Amino acid sequence: MRNEEGEIVRNKQVILKDYVTGFPKETDMLLKSDATLKLKLPPQGSNINNAAVLVKNLYLSCDPYMRILMSKIDSPNEVFTFYSPATPIFGQGVAKVIDSAHPEFSVGDLVWGMVGWEEYSLVTKPETLFKIHHTDVDLLKNKFGFNEAFNYKEESNYDAALKRYFPDGIDIYFENVGGKMLDAVLLNMRLHGRIAVCGMVSQYNLEPPEGVTNLMEIIYKRVELKGFVVFDYYDKYPKFLDFVLPIIKEGKITYVEDIVEGLENAPAALVGLFSGRNVGKQLVLVAKE
Repeated sequence: MRNEEGEIVRNKQVILKDYVTGFPKETDMLLKSDATLKLKLPPQGSNINNAAVLVKNLYLSCDPYMRILMSKIDSPNEVFTFYSPATPIFGQGVAKVIDSAHPEFSVGDLVWGMVGWEEYSLVTKPETLFKIHHTDVDLLKNKFGFNEAFNYKEESNYDAALKRYFPDGIDIYFENVGGKMLDAVLLNMRLHGRIAVCGMVSQYNLEPPEGVTNLMEIIYKRVELKGFVVFDYYDKYPKFLDFVLPIIKEGKITYVEDIVEGLENAPAALVGLFSGRNVGKQLVLVAKE
């Protein structure tokens, strides 16, 4: 469904100034306030994809993998599209459809997917957007329900800490840290344990990355270690919602969000991921519809 209006508005954007080495800084990004956008798609047949969707961004997600995309690469990458200096960065977000040339999206629909770090985004790959059908789920739970926890910053020996809390070993480990933590986990895996590898946040800012010295444990304990990226499973998203939403409503899965307001605060929120500034999932509130 198309939007018949064509108001021209300012479109604030968070721009990557240059490629990043080491830990990212707020000054690696720039808030651009002079860009403009027409709130109506160009006529079909123009240079714009005939299935494009124009959205107003409501929430932006800050994720550690975005640091990887700030690096300069010498060869193509099959998983990620990297950022280019002097252009807006992008990531996952929640948005409202302003105009659409795609039959599956109508004006007013709420969607999530890959959008720019800006107030409005023109999405030319609508397959990266997903319509939000469920809006009656509680947004915040305050009890995680973990049996044990420790602060890695207060532990000088990760191996000893893991043995303290997992005296019988670890069956399943979700890997999102890497480095010394992964090394310690390998020492504590149980026979035929499984490790799902989604990220290695401790390594994104290191040049060169740390090595892992206990890989022989994978052989000794016949550990299954497998990497994955979420993009490979987008086709299963509807089935996932059917499964997870009832569990969230029952309070069996809980989560916490750390929300900062304003696109101008987005760089600080993203950088804060690497110093532990956030508590819970870091989001940026761009607009309240």
